[in-house]
Amino acid sequence: MKFQILVDSSCDLTGDYLKRTDIGFKIIPLSIYAGEREFVDNDKLNPAEMLTAMHESKDGSRSACPAPDAWLAHFQNADYTFAVTMTSKLSGTYNSACVARDMAENKENIYVFNTKATSGTMQLVVDKIVELIDSGAIFSDIISAVEDFIATRNLFFILHKFDNLVANGRMSKFAGFMAKTLIIRPVCTASPEGTIDMVSKSIGSLGAYKKLVELAAERCNDFKDRKCVITHCDNLEDAQKIKEMLLAVCPFKEVDIHEMRGLCSYYALEKGLIICF
Repeated sequence: MKFQILVDSSCDLTGDYLKRTDIGFKIIPLSIYAGEREFVDNDKLNPAEMLTAMHESKDGSRSACPAPDAWLAHFQNADYTFAVTMTSKLSGTYNSACVARDMAENKENIYVFNTKATSGTMQLVVDKIVELIDSGAIFSDIISAVEDFIATRNLFFILHKFDNLVANGRMSKFAGFMAKTLIIRPVCTASPEGTIDMVSKSIGSLGAYKKLVELAAERCNDFKDRKCVITHCDNLEDAQKIKEMLLAVCPFKEVDIHEMRGLCSYYALEKGLIICF
């Protein structure tokens, strides 16, 4: 096989996302620990069961990135490999994939993308890589084009709970306090460096959704060339509401809605939403 794409499980895709025989596709899972229980973030994981175990655990919870061997085991399966990872600022997954690349015999034919985001942004990157492969682009040109593509993507999220982001040092305690007021609903974004920034504070969820649409309209004007991905943790109703609100102002060529996998559910928690375009 000439090309393959490896992606960590924060992508919120399922293993059959890329139904191609000419391009390999594999999801490398992270793990979530609730007390002594380990939940591997594969296609069999039930996020609701995981969150229930987490809430019931008296011993705390945490997430763990894949070991380098998890990446290395697949690097020989194609002539050229693209590894797509979540932001290096909030996870060791990117560094783990880079260590694996440096251990590989064919390391010059492996490239690790730091998306500086997570969830739907990673889906958009996978789509872009496939588009470039289909266009006949060579390995080095794909790398350059995808890096430029990553720099122009946007990620916003609106959560009802920030507990695990705060507890695991991914976000400030102040932001978590704001979310717990039940009145103030922060709208957050991924910074250009891949950290979390709070960009607005709105009254209630509807106010946050309206602010999200306003911010999206300010970010870019090429919506007809962009796909939007909305992922949710048991909150399809609000995901569809945001889709309708966005399309009224931002005419995306496509809006894809689907559920989060385990890792993003762990951090977004119940009713959390991530919007990427």
